[in-house]
Amino acid sequence: MNTETFKNNFLLYYRPLCLYAIHYLKNIDNAEDIVQDCFTEIWVRKDCVDDIENLKSYLFTMVRNRCIDRLREDTDIDSNIRPSDLEDIISDEECEERSFDEARMWTILDTLPVKCRKVFLLAKRDGMKYEEIAEEMNISVNTVRNQMNKALKRLEERVHKIYLFFFG
Repeated sequence: MNTETFKNNFLLYYRPLCLYAIHYLKNIDNAEDIVQDCFTEIWVRKDCVDDIENLKSYLFTMVRNRCIDRLREDTDIDSNIRPSDLEDIISDEECEERSFDEARMWTILDTLPVKCRKVFLLAKRDGMKYEEIAEEMNISVNTVRNQMNKALKRLEERVHKIYLFFFG
């Protein structure tokens, strides 16, 4: 594996793998450590990586196994750990798919202007009311409404463009 291929794989898989690891570890720092360790190992073994048929599956399996190892080190747990989605258990395949969807969503959110993204996240992620956001950010409620409308419009445009690209 050459440097450019490694870089492209890192850019493609890093965020989804971190989100996948969070389903196991419930801690972003530990998840990032695991994923970085996996990519470090891939780089160290770059001469053998070309023999791997499906790098995506290999990476997700590698991350899952490292997460389970970390959980075993931290607690005395059952060896049949699965990623959880609230109270329900979901399959690894579904967790992988959700991780990619979450990564796409965050990539789209990253394109929003800073103020607009902050308003959107406070409202949607943190569940704050417009009045609370206005007070916290020291802006008017009308500005919060305008920023939310702007965010929703831009998100809708990006999702529409992605949809057209794949199904156009």
